[in-house]
Amino acid sequence: MTQPLAEILRPSKLTEFVGQEHLVGKAGIISKLLLAKDYMPSLILWGPSGVGKTTLARIIAKELKKPFFEFSAVNTKTKDIENIIVNNPIVFLDEIHRFNKAQQDKLLPHVEKGNIILIGATTETPSFEVISPLLSRCRVLVLNQLTQEELVEVAQKALKHLRLKVNKEALNFLIESSNGDARILINTLEIAANLTASHILHTTDIEVALQRRYLSFDKNGDNFFDTISAFIKSMRASNVDASLYYLARMVASGQDPLYIARRMVVFASEDVASPTALVVANSVFQACQFVGYPECQENLAAGTVFLATAKKNRSAYEAYMKALEDVKNFGNLPIPLNKNTIPEKLRSKKYFRS
Repeated sequence: MTQPLAEILRPSKLTEFVGQEHLVGKAGIISKLLLAKDYMPSLILWGPSGVGKTTLARIIAKELKKPFFEFSAVNTKTKDIENIIVNNPIVFLDEIHRFNKAQQDKLLPHVEKGNIILIGATTETPSFEVISPLLSRCRVLVLNQLTQEELVEVAQKALKHLRLKVNKEALNFLIESSNGDARILINTLEIAANLTASHILHTTDIEVALQRRYLSFDKNGDNFFDTISAFIKSMRASNVDASLYYLARMVASGQDPLYIARRMVVFASEDVASPTALVVANSVFQACQFVGYPECQENLAAGTVFLATAKKNRSAYEAYMKALEDVKNFGNLPIPLNKNTIPEKLRSKKYFRS
């Protein structure tokens, strides 16, 4: 069986790794930990698809010369992991957010005792999807979406292996369509290479390989963060049409509906005067979890209209930010002893003087 190109090109050492300089560069935490050789904490690798989470876990195991076991939470039971615990292995658990609370609880003692070095990978916010006790025993590392320059580097490696060239327009379209995902880029090039007799790939070859002209957050120069920012700003400005337009762009591009819904939950607390907004946003999030695409886009749209038309008030958010700034600037100031700050059970003549 022929290996997929993405597997053939997968880096086997940090010097071959593309992107995530803040983790694998000379000053990166992974590089420094690997130099120590005898220590590696359990990790949660958090980032979008196709940015190197699995690859990084494999490189860590290879560098440390430890037994390595790879699982997907989609089809793995905790018993499967417990059966291989010997010699302090590295256990890579892809999509760790798919493990429920009870399953994560079962991993906890093994991580705590150091029986395993757990490396969990997730595209979801760990604080939402990973239980607090497990999260507190792991170091969360954030992996970023690959930049255009990094995707070009990946494309060049793939083209060299395929012995092909690509014209500038086709390359730009490929980079744009990949939306920061190296796996999409490599798979598209592999398909295009097998569909053409030419030694030069053109835009039509990329379109055929993709089977549709992918929308992405980087079309016309806007990146992913610009689009979600425009969505939030449009709701803040009570511009319903613009809010729905940017929502539609994200949905059409295949953005995770739970990511959009989470941003709506945050917006409901930061920008909207009524506490009902938080209830609505949470309901949208739960609906997206339950229904999924394509139907949940209707839930997102309804929530967007509600938040965009709601009365705006950032006073609570701004007041809290000022309070937080005071905490950072002044530290733990003495708490005045009065009836409002002392717990009720201590309010007696023995403990309290007015």
